[in-house]
This record gives sequence, structure tokens and C-alpha cells, in this order.
Amino acid sequence: MQDIKGITSQSSLELLKQKKSLVEGGDGEFAKHLKSAISEVNSLQQDGDEALMSMATGEVKDLHQAALAINKAEMSMKLMLEIRNKALSAYKDLSKTPL
Repeated sequence: MQDIKGITSQSSLELLKQKKSLVEGGDGEFAKHLKSAISEVNSLQQDGDEALMSMATGEVKDLHQAALAINKAEMSMKLMLEIRNKALSAYKDLSKTPL
């Protein structure tokens, strides 16, 4: 049998160093995408609130567009909550993984 070179097990200390370098030296792309998604959901929620308010006061010009704005806001919030739930579940699974 031939030797398998290049496959070594990393110690916990090496893994922690890699994690630390990723957290400290990361370029923040994930954070930027997360902030962007949250701000988009927020703007859709504000649009939905405005549409709901205009429907309640009778100032709505296009009922169909108002209903669409409300549904977009609802769906975006549900999607954001599902993403949050999946991220928390993944975090819990990773925290239980022994190093």
C-alpha cells in the first residue's frame, strides 16, 4: 500500500486558531448580506404598513397593489424567520460537535 500524504488530523488548538482568524480577519461579507436582507425586509414591512393604513383610512387608490404590498411584507417576514430558525439550528448542531 502506498502512503497517503497530505492527510493529517488537525488539533483542537489549530482549529480554534483558524476560527479566530476567520472571525477577526473576515471581510464581513456575510454581515453585509445579512444587513442588506434585513433592511430589505424592513422596507417591505414599512410598505405593507403604509398600504394597510391607506386601506384602513379609505385612501387606497389601487386595492390590488395594496394587497400585493401586504402579502410581500408577510412573505418576506416568514422567509426571514425561517432563515433565522435554520441558522440557529445549524449553530446548535455545530456547538454540539466535538472538536
